[in-house]
Amino acid sequence: MGNVISFPGLGIGEFTVNPVAFTIFGYDIMWYGIIITIGMLAGFFVALRGAKIEKIKTDDVLDLAIFLIIFSMVGARLYYVLMTLENYHSFWDVINVRKGGLAIYGGVIAGAITVFIVAKVKKISAAKMYDMVAPGLILGQVIGRWGNFTNAEAHGTETDLPWRMGIMYEGSTTTHYYHPTFLYESLWNLIGFIILMAFYKKKKYNGQIALMYITWYGFGRFFIEGLRTDSLYFMKSVFGETIRISQVVGALCFIFGIIFMIICSRRARYRALDNEAYDRVYSSEHDLLIHDGVAPTDKGENYSVVDEAPDKDKGEAEDLPDNDDDDDSDGDNDSDSDSGDSDSGDDR
Repeated sequence: MGNVISFPGLGIGEFTVNPVAFTIFGYDIMWYGIIITIGMLAGFFVALRGAKIEKIKTDDVLDLAIFLIIFSMVGARLYYVLMTLENYHSFWDVINVRKGGLAIYGGVIAGAITVFIVAKVKKISAAKMYDMVAPGLILGQVIGRWGNFTNAEAHGTETDLPWRMGIMYEGSTTTHYYHPTFLYESLWNLIGFIILMAFYKKKKYNGQIALMYITWYGFGRFFIEGLRTDSLYFMKSVFGETIRISQVVGALCFIFGIIFMIICSRRARYRALDNEAYDRVYSSEHDLLIHDGVAPTDKGENYSVVDEAPDKDKGEAEDLPDNDDDDDSDGDNDSDSDSGDSDSGDDR
């Protein structure tokens, strides 16, 4: 059993999609959860590639991934619950994700906070970590939207366009044709992923890739959200279905991204003209803690770290303005630096 899907304008006839992949001990394992997990794994491996470019250690990426998975899921759920608070009457209702209810913006916000905290604790440039994570995040969104497809959800309004998606829900005998907005967003994010990967090694400052992600995703989501029929609305009881939260957030992301890219691009250009050095990945304090592979003792042993003059021909990037004090005050590269199951997704 399942929902009957079709794309008649593309020559794809009716076929059945069962949201349940298999059952274990009486519990249904949904395709949505499996696909989301695949997206997370794909994003992780892309982040590992970015870590090599940024010279961030694999162990630090693994530590970050553990916290990101936990707090991003919590953030995605909390965001959805807060936006539809009238539907929840107990703590069990809030934590019972098997009945659906995740919002991507909540996951991104919680993830951004998590990256910042982990970077501070590990004394790593937060901007570099954001750049490392961004391409993997958008690839995860490319894959994750197909979880909405298996649930026959996150579609748009009815349409007769050639690429319309037909849905006949289980128990119904009528097929309705909608905008496949899950597909729109997946393709938009795929293009964004390709752009981010192409520009990664050419970035002019640390944080540029993350800002490009914010700008690209916000712009596309603003328009795609306008087609959807399951949007979350701002103060629906007061304003009715007039202000779509995801459109507001998307617009703010786009505006924020454009403004900060302009500011940071100018700053990077001025610093390049002044031949200023490239900010290190790890702070000098981090270097002292692991110098020569021996941790400092409580006896106050002296450890000297000799900085080499940076190779200005490498054209490496600088950090965003909100970097650590350690990063801002020491732009030279250190010679001893380390190199680094829910039933319904409702993924808003």
